Amino acid sequence: MQRSYAVRVLKRDYVGQEACSVARTLEIVGDRWTWLIVRDAFLGLSRFADFRASLGIAPNVLADRLGRLVAEGILERVRYSERPPRDRYTLTEKGEELFVALNALRQWGDRYLCEEPMRLLRRRSDGTPVVAALVPEGTPTLANDELELVPGPGFPPG
Repeated sequence: MQRSYAVRVLKRDYVGQEACSVARTLEIVGDRWTWLIVRDAFLGLSRFADFRASLGIAPNVLADRLGRLVAEGILERVRYSERPPRDRYTLTEKGEELFVALNALRQWGDRYLCEEPMRLLRRRSDGTPVVAALVPEGTPTLANDELELVPGPGFPPG
């Protein structure tokens, strides 16, 4: 049996909620493909063809999402070949700051949706597992270069 799904589009005018950072953030990163592109960028992908191969996404959808992420300052487009013209996409400082949010989503999914997590986040220096959590402002936090994502139990490296 084939299912049909209605696609809901959030209104872009939030009367009385202009300052709602959740609504405004969802306008930028509120769809599946955008989060998966950001995830893959954190995993080291940077070329259009690599994102497409990893995600199985239609080229027009990928081009649209990459363009929006560049326009929002989350990714930066860097030309790596003139002939033919080819660009790679790298996370900006603004994009790097999505790491905690992305890992909070992963952590929630690992807890409620997966029997075994595909990847585990841990501190590089001693292998201690790391979780996304709320901490008092000013508390020292780990920098991205102090962390590593490793295969979870039952998943091969790579």
